[in-house]
Amino acid sequence: MANGLYAARRNKKVRKKMRYKSKDYTLRLKRKNEKKGPLEGAPMGRGIVLQKVGIESKQPNSAIRKCVRVQLIKNGRLATAFLPGDGALNYIDEHDEVTIEGIHGPRSRSMGDIPGVRYKVNAVNGTPLKLLVLGKVQKSIR
Repeated sequence: MANGLYAARRNKKVRKKMRYKSKDYTLRLKRKNEKKGPLEGAPMGRGIVLQKVGIESKQPNSAIRKCVRVQLIKNGRLATAFLPGDGALNYIDEHDEVTIEGIHGPRSRSMGDIPGVRYKVNAVNGTPLKLLVLGKVQKSIR
């Protein structure tokens, strides 16, 4: 980079050119990741629970994270979604309708020590999972 009294224009030009070296910038510019995942660019998606699974956490932690396999309604794709909250697995049965959303990991990848899980459950049969875990509401039967 040039250091001088009149170097601003040149520096700006160089920075603009170097942006294309960044993988994140080029993918964002070409809108590549927008409709790539199972949710197809949407913030949330509804699906049917196929099975309950326990996923072992990565090193150095040692736990079994409770997750569910969900088949999305809009495109039939399968996704694994994490169940946040203590005892959340007790409120979900197979064939329940759940709403899933991104788990907000780095670059919309998996979060923390849960390998390969990119989504979390937000609601069960239209009832927020958080309220179910806290015991404030009963699960509705659809």
